[in-house]
Formats: sequence, C-alpha cells, structure tokens
Amino acid sequence: MARDRSSTRRRAGVLAAALSALTLTGALTAAHAPLTAKSAKPELRRTQPKGHDVSSHQKRVDWRSARARGARFAYIKATESTTYRNPYFTGQYNGARRAGLVRGAYHFALPDRSSGAAQAAYFVRHGGDWQADGVTLPPALDIEYNPYDKHHKCYGLSRTRMVRWIRSFSDEVRRETGRHPVIYTTTNWWTACTGNSRAFSADHALWIASHGSSGPGRLPGGWRYWTFWQHGTKGKLPGDQDLFGGSSTRLRAFARGR
Repeated sequence: MARDRSSTRRRAGVLAAALSALTLTGALTAAHAPLTAKSAKPELRRTQPKGHDVSSHQKRVDWRSARARGARFAYIKATESTTYRNPYFTGQYNGARRAGLVRGAYHFALPDRSSGAAQAAYFVRHGGDWQADGVTLPPALDIEYNPYDKHHKCYGLSRTRMVRWIRSFSDEVRRETGRHPVIYTTTNWWTACTGNSRAFSADHALWIASHGSSGPGRLPGGWRYWTFWQHGTKGKLPGDQDLFGGSSTRLRAFARGR
C-alpha cells in the first residue's frame, strides 16, 4: 500500500518479486476455507468478491460507482505510526458503508517510531475499531519494507524484535476490539524481517500483496490459506485491487467474526 505523506506516490513495499498471502483463521471449516495459493487461478476472480484498498491518495472516492463496477469490500487507511491520520478517512469509511460495501480500516506500521502497543492504541482511537455488525472488517496491520529509509528496510529491528513488535500490536488490538488484526505483508518481507515466523498463522488472517501473477504464490510463516489477495495497483476500482478468498456469504461471516 502507498504511504500518504508525500506528493510523490511511492509503494512502501516494492512487490515485483514479492509473494505474500492471507488466511482466514482456523475458525473456517474445510467447506468454507479460502483458496490456497495453488487453487487461486485467474478464472476464479470472476466468482470471488472484489474489493480495493484506498488512502488519502484517492481523496474523495466515488463509492457508488465502485460498487457498480463490482466492489463488495474495501480497506481504508486510517493511521500511520502515532503521528498521522488520513484526512479523508471519515468520508471514505462512511461513504463505503453508505454504498453497501463491507469495509474496514488499516494502519501503516512504522516499527522504528514507537511500540506496537502504542501504534495499535492510536489506530483504534482513530478509526481502527471493530464491531460484529457484518459490515465492519477486522482492523488490519500493513507491515512492509520501510519507505522512508532504504538502508533499514526492516526498520533497524532484529527478527526477534520485529516479531515482538507485531505481537505487541496484535495483543493491543485484540484487547481493545476483540479481534486479532489481519496482517498485510509479502512473503519476501516476512521472510527477511521476521525470519518467516510462524507465530501468527494460527489466529491471524493473512492479506497477500502479489502483483501481476496468476496466484499469490508461496505463503509465508506457516499460513495455509489467504483471506485477501492484493493482486494489482491499477484496475477498475480506485486504489489497489483485491479479492476475498471465499464467497460473499463467507465475507460477511468473516466480518462478524465467525
């Protein structure tokens, strides 16, 4: 996903070679499990709920037009570190709901700026809350290569410290909202910066960012399934293009926490 605080749009994670994925949690039954990397073939895109993710770059989104073009869900950037709030967030978040989309908020992590718990608390206070209403997706953590310092792609943290940072963020989000956050990452980043940790695959949904490919590819850190797949940065919908790894009914059940 793109950062907001520069007039030049830079992807926070250069994803040309990156592979990542997302998983619904163990709460899913085999009958409703999301697609695996191998089964996520292009033709299945027609039947999976389409969605997109946006930030301040998209400003005032025409959500009704997005809905007419096939959007069924959206993730909207709320915060970054503990110092930035998307100035368009309220309009984007409420607009998506009025247009009939299932929507949620995401936080762009900067682990070198403050603790995971501090950033999670800031996120929840400024849009990252959740309720089991069937139209609110769980909060999402966007964690990828450092867009502000190419020499410290993992934010200067060791793999052990990075895993602890993510755990701190997750624990605080769950304490405040009742849900573990969805984790947006790439296999490339997850391997480089966490040592391909398997600490989160059992109870965190995974969101893949893998562009220009027929499927998400190899999944990181013990995840067997992806929940969301960000498959492109351009398309029919504003912002980045996403798919959900299940049916429309499953999407709303996931939003309710089931």
